[in-house]
Amino acid sequence: MTPSPVLETPLPVEREVAAAVESQRALAAYLSTRFETQRITIFDERNHGHAVELPTSALRLLVDILAELADGNAVKVVPIHAELTTQEAADMLNVSRPHLVKLLESGALPFHKAGKHRRVRFADLMAFKAERDRASSQDMEELARQAQELRLGYE
Repeated sequence: MTPSPVLETPLPVEREVAAAVESQRALAAYLSTRFETQRITIFDERNHGHAVELPTSALRLLVDILAELADGNAVKVVPIHAELTTQEAADMLNVSRPHLVKLLESGALPFHKAGKHRRVRFADLMAFKAERDRASSQDMEELARQAQELRLGYE
């Protein structure tokens, strides 16, 4: 079986984590700007600076990526319109592929077929995940409330 591209991204090494911590802090200071673009300088191997103009929205995304790297997490950027295989979608939800297929076939998560293969839009998957996480959080709050009412010692 071929490994899922979602899982192929390696974890950052210690040096990368340290660089991410530093650069995330430095770049975050510029996010409060009202400008639509920011200019940064990139240095080549000869230490010559090259100015690059970035949309501020891209700079925000870069700071988010650096924050994840600083926490030691691997990061992969996926376009919102991207389509995932059932295995990639299952991996992102941390469920088995057969369980994901049941979700698709029951209509809980939209999909379409490319030939005989099911494909899930990344945006649909993230909406499903957000709703699932919200419902899970509500259920946990309800369980905690019940435990407190019944004085089960979880205070």
